[in-house]
Amino acid sequence: MRYTDLSLAALAPVIWGSTYVVTTELLPAGHPLGVAMLRALPAGLVLLALVRQLPGRDWLGRLLMLGALNFALFWGLLFVAAYRLPGGLAATLGAIQPLLVLLLSRIALATPVQSAGVIAALTGIAGVGLLILGPNAAIDPLGVAAALAAAASMAAGTVLTRKWQPPVSPLVFTSWQLTAGGLLLLPGALIFEAPLPAPSLANLAGYLWLGIVGAAISYVLWFRGIARLGPATVTAFGFLSPLSAVLLGWLALGQVLSTVQILGAAVVLVSVWLGQRAGGKATMKVNSGVTP
Repeated sequence: MRYTDLSLAALAPVIWGSTYVVTTELLPAGHPLGVAMLRALPAGLVLLALVRQLPGRDWLGRLLMLGALNFALFWGLLFVAAYRLPGGLAATLGAIQPLLVLLLSRIALATPVQSAGVIAALTGIAGVGLLILGPNAAIDPLGVAAALAAAASMAAGTVLTRKWQPPVSPLVFTSWQLTAGGLLLLPGALIFEAPLPAPSLANLAGYLWLGIVGAAISYVLWFRGIARLGPATVTAFGFLSPLSAVLLGWLALGQVLSTVQILGAAVVLVSVWLGQRAGGKATMKVNSGVTP
């Protein structure tokens, strides 16, 4: 059962790796909030129509917070970073998220910080750097700030998703959060951005992929993994997202993999293995009542 939980949780960031290719190849540029809103809100409403279960009033405040951290802030900042930075630099900066999750889990969940977890996170950052950070990466200050803030937002959302677990299925919980995030993004997209152009067939394909697969399906798997395995274990899989992005660039766009990138891929896989083992030990200590 644990192997199945790990495999399903790992599939989410593998899917998210396609965001870089889809954003640059299929979506209109210059509309980060609008694109993020179209990724979240339709997916959330479709899931709500399927589950037919609304949250109670006592959950509205927490859902707005989770929708902001996991989707509205995270996706909005992520698209800003994706538009303003090379994908490699954006992903490398975002790789600090597992370190932030370890810290926030210690504060919010009393999860002990395992030295192996810290080593795994640092190893993963190094692996991502080897994998996709080239010598000519352009440094845009706003893009860098957006990438770092996006990592902090999702780290906080990941930890609070575990702390605030309603007595509903991951599918219902995902529908609530996606809808909340999409509704929070809507006014920003309308106020601060020009209207999106009429979509082409390529745009529609990109929106459908990001909404159905990259949002609805992947986040059900992600939130399920957080609930079953804990944030420290699940966040280690985040390094698979840039690895997936590089492999998709190689397969779909004909990009060449260097020896250094292949080494980086191997380091990333080692860090994921170390991270999920360390996270599993920390979670077992908490569940067994062992305090740090």
